[in-house]
Amino acid sequence: MYDSSQAGSRGAMNAFEPVEIDPYMWEIPRTGAMRVPGRIFADRQLMEKAREEKAMEQVANVACLPGIQTASLAMPDIHWGYGFAIGGVAAFRMDDGVISPGGVGYDIACGVRLIRSDLVAAEVADTIPALVHELSRMLPAGVGRGGKIRLGPREMDRLLVEGVPWTVSQGFGWARDLEVIEDGGLMEGADPARVSNRARERGHVQQGTLGAGNHFAEVQVVQHIFDADAAAAFGVFEGQLCVMLHSGSRGLGHQICTDFVKVMGGAAARAGISLPDRQLACTPIDSPEGRDYFAAMACAVNFARSNRQVMTHMVRESFEYVFKMPAERLGLDLVYDVAHNVAKFEEHEVDGAKQLLCVHRKGATRSFPAGHPDIPARYRAAGQPVIVPGDMGTASYLLKGSAAAMRRSFGSTCHGAGRVMGRRAAKRMIQGHELRQRLEAQGITVRAGSSKGLAEEAPEAYKDVNRVVEICHQAGLSYKVAKLRPVGVIKG
Repeated sequence: MYDSSQAGSRGAMNAFEPVEIDPYMWEIPRTGAMRVPGRIFADRQLMEKAREEKAMEQVANVACLPGIQTASLAMPDIHWGYGFAIGGVAAFRMDDGVISPGGVGYDIACGVRLIRSDLVAAEVADTIPALVHELSRMLPAGVGRGGKIRLGPREMDRLLVEGVPWTVSQGFGWARDLEVIEDGGLMEGADPARVSNRARERGHVQQGTLGAGNHFAEVQVVQHIFDADAAAAFGVFEGQLCVMLHSGSRGLGHQICTDFVKVMGGAAARAGISLPDRQLACTPIDSPEGRDYFAAMACAVNFARSNRQVMTHMVRESFEYVFKMPAERLGLDLVYDVAHNVAKFEEHEVDGAKQLLCVHRKGATRSFPAGHPDIPARYRAAGQPVIVPGDMGTASYLLKGSAAAMRRSFGSTCHGAGRVMGRRAAKRMIQGHELRQRLEAQGITVRAGSSKGLAEEAPEAYKDVNRVVEICHQAGLSYKVAKLRPVGVIKG
């Protein structure tokens, strides 16, 4: 029997066995303080990994939170995180549910965007090393690394409130980019007054920067098309040269999470919420602390999307410099931008009735189906583009959302391959210079801020992205459209 009083320790959850519901979904039965069951989308091999690192304990802990609906969910890239497992999804009622910084993560609105081109990779293969070099010169990468853009207090406030539309108005990108960014690049409800001075200090020089960890810019080639109609709708073709960006809200978002984790512990106690793990610090959605956190989080969402927008502008400038041709003629259009660390107010069907819910996705991506009103008009017949980065030595994927995801996972799917090895363990096992040589032997040009940082993100540190994506495809959470392989990698 699950003893909820012990749930804060990593070894507390060994008394249960998840039940296999179908080949790609397992259920943790509701027991003890759990209000709903836990459900994990995985095959047998990935379930063993989740069991080994106790990530299932975190899924069960989240199921204890007030107002949670249907189930505490986890995607196939599940691994241990702060409070919520990375790969976790949970939806809460508005009247008695909670909002939790641990259910969003420290890198608020970390996400991915894909930029297509009209270039055929094989025809410009000799130019790719020069392109990677120029991109590495233009995109600052590394821990705490700032860029050339300095935001004053008024500019910061406008950015935090107005998001990517303001950034585009300042000359960073094209107006049509806004059509293919989640929420049009603007999360409503942001209030800069809820952002601390320390968060502002950390963020004011970090627009247009990659950061470190698993963030990257990759030059990629479309290796295979699975769904010709969706690929055509997304502007993607076999052999095409593309660029994928993965970054977030940098120091600003990290500080906002840090600030509110401190606030939430006391708020949970005042609201009479008993937590199975103190890292699940939370508060009622409509409490003063809940409203303040959402307003600050929305600022970080706008900051993160703007960060990727500025980098998109820099990618276009890099292509123009290398290919001596305007970005418009090169066809450097944004395919889509989607975040995977966020809490959003969305309408979903629960027990046959539509409800407005607060959906937390931590290391999980929206996967809305064809016809959904939140999908850009140009993609509405195909479904929402879903971008799933892999490790830098194998592949990434472009998928599309599904109706099944709305029924099974609150319109959510995986966000990447998911780690199987911690960063310290990866550095002990793998030498950065050897990894660089191996990648370059595969025809992948590498630019990295440090050998240690490169080693942390070695392919061996991640699950097999092909397996993770196949599970999502078979489970109906998202469907494969195209597979992309890296030919150039820029990391911090």
